[in-house]
Amino acid sequence: MSVVIDVFSLLDCELEEEKAQHRTKFNQLLTACKSFISESLYKERLDQDTLEGLGLINSRTTFQQKYVKTKTRLYYKQQKYNLLREESEGYAKLLTELSQEITEKVTPNTLLMTIQSLIGCFNLDPNRVLDIILEVFECRSHLEDLFVSLIKLYMRDQKTVCSTVCHMLGFKFQFYQDGGDVKTPDSLYKIAALLLEQQLINLETLYPHLSPKDSAMFDEQKQVMNEAKQYARKFSIVSLTDKSDKIEELDIKIDQIENNQKLGLCHALLQVGEWTTAKLIMDRLPRHSAPARTDIAKALCALIHVIIDPLYKAKNDMSAQVLRSKLDSKLTNNAKLSLVSTYEEFAERAVKMMTYVGPNMALDPVLLMKLIRLSRVYMEKRDKTIPLTQDTIFQGILTMLDEVILPSLSLLENNCGISEEIWSVLKQMPYQYRYRLYGHWKNETYSLFPQLIRARTDCLEKAKYIMKRLTKENVKQLGRYFGKLSHSNPGILFEYVLSQIQKYDNFILPVVDSLKYLTSISYDALAYCLIEALANPDKEKMKVDEMNISKWLQSLASFCGSVFRKYSIELSGIVQYLANQLKADKSHDLLILREIVLKMAGVEISEEITDDQLNAMAGGDLLRQEGGYFAQVRNTKKSSVRLKDALLENSLAMPLCVLMSQQRDCIVYKEGGNAHLKLVGKLYDQCLDTLVQFGTFLSTQLSASEFVCKLPSIDVLTIKYHMAPDAAFFLSRQMYASSIMSKFDELRKIDKSNKENTSKQKTIRFIEAWETVLLPVVEAVKPIHPPSVWKDLTPQFYVTFWTLSIYDLFVPNDAYNKQIEQIKKQLVAIEDNWEMAANKKKKEKERCVALMDKLRDEEKKQEEHVNRVMARLKDEKDTWFTHEGVSKNDTITQVFQLCVFPRCCFTATDAVYCAKFIQILHDLKTPNFSTLICYDRMFCDVTHTLTSFTENEAHRYGRFLCFALGTLMRWHGDKAIYEKECAQHPGFVTQFRKDNVAGSQLDYENYRHICHKWHFRTTKAMVSCLESGNYVSIRNALILLIKILPHYPKMINYGNALERRVDRICQEEKDKRQDIYALAIGCAGQLKIMKKNWILETEFHIRDKVQKKPAASNGPGVSKAPASSENTVTAATANSKKTDIGLKDDKTNVKNDKKVERVSVTTSEIKLSKSESKNKVEVKKEAGDASSQAAAKEKSSSKSDESSVKDKPKKEKNDKEKSSSRDKTKKDGEKKEKSSKDKDDKEKDKIYKEDKDRGSKDDKEKSKSHKSHKDNKRDKEKKDPGSRASSVTSNGSQGSHAKRQSAEPDDKDIKRRKVEVSSSPMKVSNVVT
Repeated sequence: MSVVIDVFSLLDCELEEEKAQHRTKFNQLLTACKSFISESLYKERLDQDTLEGLGLINSRTTFQQKYVKTKTRLYYKQQKYNLLREESEGYAKLLTELSQEITEKVTPNTLLMTIQSLIGCFNLDPNRVLDIILEVFECRSHLEDLFVSLIKLYMRDQKTVCSTVCHMLGFKFQFYQDGGDVKTPDSLYKIAALLLEQQLINLETLYPHLSPKDSAMFDEQKQVMNEAKQYARKFSIVSLTDKSDKIEELDIKIDQIENNQKLGLCHALLQVGEWTTAKLIMDRLPRHSAPARTDIAKALCALIHVIIDPLYKAKNDMSAQVLRSKLDSKLTNNAKLSLVSTYEEFAERAVKMMTYVGPNMALDPVLLMKLIRLSRVYMEKRDKTIPLTQDTIFQGILTMLDEVILPSLSLLENNCGISEEIWSVLKQMPYQYRYRLYGHWKNETYSLFPQLIRARTDCLEKAKYIMKRLTKENVKQLGRYFGKLSHSNPGILFEYVLSQIQKYDNFILPVVDSLKYLTSISYDALAYCLIEALANPDKEKMKVDEMNISKWLQSLASFCGSVFRKYSIELSGIVQYLANQLKADKSHDLLILREIVLKMAGVEISEEITDDQLNAMAGGDLLRQEGGYFAQVRNTKKSSVRLKDALLENSLAMPLCVLMSQQRDCIVYKEGGNAHLKLVGKLYDQCLDTLVQFGTFLSTQLSASEFVCKLPSIDVLTIKYHMAPDAAFFLSRQMYASSIMSKFDELRKIDKSNKENTSKQKTIRFIEAWETVLLPVVEAVKPIHPPSVWKDLTPQFYVTFWTLSIYDLFVPNDAYNKQIEQIKKQLVAIEDNWEMAANKKKKEKERCVALMDKLRDEEKKQEEHVNRVMARLKDEKDTWFTHEGVSKNDTITQVFQLCVFPRCCFTATDAVYCAKFIQILHDLKTPNFSTLICYDRMFCDVTHTLTSFTENEAHRYGRFLCFALGTLMRWHGDKAIYEKECAQHPGFVTQFRKDNVAGSQLDYENYRHICHKWHFRTTKAMVSCLESGNYVSIRNALILLIKILPHYPKMINYGNALERRVDRICQEEKDKRQDIYALAIGCAGQLKIMKKNWILETEFHIRDKVQKKPAASNGPGVSKAPASSENTVTAATANSKKTDIGLKDDKTNVKNDKKVERVSVTTSEIKLSKSESKNKVEVKKEAGDASSQAAAKEKSSSKSDESSVKDKPKKEKNDKEKSSSRDKTKKDGEKKEKSSKDKDDKEKDKIYKEDKDRGSKDDKEKSKSHKSHKDNKRDKEKKDPGSRASSVTSNGSQGSHAKRQSAEPDDKDIKRRKVEVSSSPMKVSNVVT
């Protein structure tokens, strides 16, 4: 039937009223079907109009109204259960039952039965009953066990309980969201937390009912961070307004955080110990936003207290009464909490909880102390065999320090106790881990938390306030403020302080003094901040001119030295940083190491050291400390030991030495690159000076055993590590000396037991000890150089030269006496000081007396030591130069190349040592060693040597030449001294026979001629460098000239020439190169001071009269002199102020027919040519019967010179006449000589010819750079055969140096003085260059 009525319903809709015929038939059909279709189906399916037509309803309108009312009543009218309509008494009884006093008889089951009876009796709504139970539970939350069990029994279906209760609680939370100022009660949070803990409700269902939304909280957190950054930005802007107008705290934002229902629920969960659910909520929120609320942070700290309590009591050594602390009883009684009893559990669970607290753990300093002490105990007792990278507990402690403890320290107010406790943990870690913590703390952690951003800003503001007012007078007062700030924020404070020191170096001393109130962790953080500032990649370590080290680096280096010396700060980090910089071929930071060693150990390296200090450096350790440095070394014992320990602990002592030695070559060939020579020289000097300083420090601090363990052998250093021999022997020298003395003491003990302790026996034992220690070294040095080297000198000499020091060669008695006199003056001053207390005066006197006694003992020991060394050298000298067939020139070349030059430029004391050693070689009468050749090689031409020196090397080479000149001028000044010290020495032999039998010795006058030649050569080199225009040449020439001024120049004409050129440099460089200008000004002033000591050339050496032969000269003329000695003195006196030395080549000298003084120093003969000129120099021993002829020659030569000056046009004619007369006089004199004299002349001619041929052969082997000069020389010889006879050669090598210089007057009215050189052949050989 239903289908049929549905068909009728469709037809009813399709038929239109316009088709009345069809409608009528449809109605008839419906009427006919009434018999089997009920009226209710018609009324349900058919239209109202159709029903009215069928008569089933009376009125369409009435039916519609009734239909609407019925439908509304059924679907839209609420079915009320009458909240209190049923029976208000039932709800009253329900409240009474739930609020009754709970006794043992009241159980959840009995209470449930009562509730169920009330529901049935009074027809109560079950959901409303549940709501009332929750309301009572909220008011009586302390009965959580009762109500939780009641709810579980009341709602037996778990799913129904979770859904229903969650929605009910959600409606309660929503009510308070729209409540305006009404806050959500804590009781509601608590029952929600308890139900979550019992898993009666689900967080996922409840969370959507809580406010605010997560997105709003993220926006809020971002706004809080921006506010903090704005707060920090305000203090970095210079404002003219009142700075007291600070940014106000946003109380509204804080209220919003307090009204946050999600955070309130999180807090309640932590209070009941439900960490898992609380963690889920915090993970949904912005990181660290939840613990930013004080109550949440404290609740989480309280929870951690309870969790770690078993482990803390088990691992702490304190008594039970001290350990007894007030913990939250509710959390303590919570059986569901998983407590920590082992360090593994601590690292796994507790540390993760702490990371959520972050810096907010500053709210609970007690918990901080517990965590720090637990960490300290573990670090003290941990298994050292487990690597730190594999130790999970250590990694957990590291995380806790990084994310919790150190950030919390920033929020603590001046808590130095916790700072020291933290240091007790950190000090047991390697500095790499500590510095990593400091770096993350300072550079990253502060930017993650708004409260830390504000703390950093406040710290900077206070630091600026202190630095603006810090002076030497208020260091003590402001230093305390420094200490307070550093307890909490050391990184931020020191970063600002170091930035100010880099700008203003006068802050260094006040800041260093004000750091006395720092904690240990602050000192360690300061070391890290120093390294960070030094390694700042944004700062250039060179000034804009790229030739000087930046001021900020110099300031930081000075500050490093001062602060590390005064305070016990670990040096491992800074030393390793310097080693890493050297590995990276960066030498700028060596300035830091230099300052650290200077301040901490008192080892000073300075090229401005005085002669008295240099003399004191030749003494013992005590004399060096008292008189060898500008500042007296005081109170450096502890600091030097700390530096030594840091180097040994990190195994960096010898690696640093090796790196610095290798860095010297890197500076020149790699690091220097396209840098200016001035910069390269400075870096090279800095590297070498630091190496010397550092090596000196190690030699004084390390024992002989430590040296042997740390330092490789000499062949390993030079071959494997590519260390230069000078540096290798410098490092090994002290080790060898200590080993020799140890062996010597062992041998002496044997002699004491045998009662053989004489001075002679001691010397023998000393030589034995020397040989025992150094014989292996002799074998070790052989692979260092090619075998051909050892043909010219023996390894024994090489080792002896490099292993000795200035301390071994002479005793500085003057320095000892001077220091003792100073101490005596101190005693007198102490005695006259009436203000000093008696006890202090007594102690000072005792100190001074003890110091004098120590100096005297040290002087005596050194004298004995020097005597033993000299005996040993005397015993060994015959083995130094033993190879036959080796020329002395080659021997001297190797000595200079491998020994003298490398060492004399190493340090100032080594420069003095080289000069002293050469003198000792002479004094010992060393076989096969020519002193004349050695000194001639030294002074022949220093031009090329000077141009290759750095600034400091020029200083040292100047000292070397100064001491050498001192020795030479001492011999030059007194004939008796010369006869005593030189006349009979093999070093002054001038001629050797084929059978190696020594020939004639150099007499005193010829030696004076040679000294004149050396002065001339030196002057020529100085003039060449000063006029070169090259920066390095000019600078080094001025430095060298200043150093040798005590002994050079000695002659007026040379001095005037140098003075004019120095004055010219002063004028030219005044506005250009200021460093050159300053050197030139200083040099000019010293030249003027020394001018009073200059003498005439004729006083420097005697110029004898010789015969004249027409010949062209090939050397530079220095002056014009009359023939007679008297006229020579007169002319030189009259023109001494106007003579000069000019620079012209050899061809010009030939054209101008200039005359030169020529002194040839040879190994076979030193003899002056028999030239006949106006001013003729002849150094030859004539027979006694030739003296009258010489007088006649002088008289005739004098007259001829006077006529040539008066009548210049007749010069050539007079010269021919005088030449012929002199030839005749000479022939007469030669006939009167003995027959033996003729034989000697023939022998000399033969030797000259052999040496001449050998010299030509050597000329061919010279370098291509000298080829053009030799060609010019041979051209001159072809034009003038006599010129070769008058040239000064040394195996053909003499002409390879700078161009000849000629003397030219500056004023036109001064007549040129000419010295003609004879064309007769010279009988010389092996001329020394």
